[in-house]
Amino acid sequence: MCVAVPAKVTEIKGEMATVDFGEGVTKPVNIILVNAKVGEYVLVHAGFAIQVISEQAAKENLELMEKIA
Repeated sequence: MCVAVPAKVTEIKGEMATVDFGEGVTKPVNIILVNAKVGEYVLVHAGFAIQVISEQAAKENLELMEKIA
């Protein structure tokens, strides 16, 4: 099973963005597949942002992931 994790875009440089997964965890991801802007939330899978999602959807997704873990 593949899992995409929500993260907030904090910086964009060309095709790469820095995203914040929470609790101080930030990573660079490729945003070539989406039209993301700073401040938006994206689903990240295998180093790529694959979808822009709402803040509410991101929070709901994170809550479900916490319950599973």
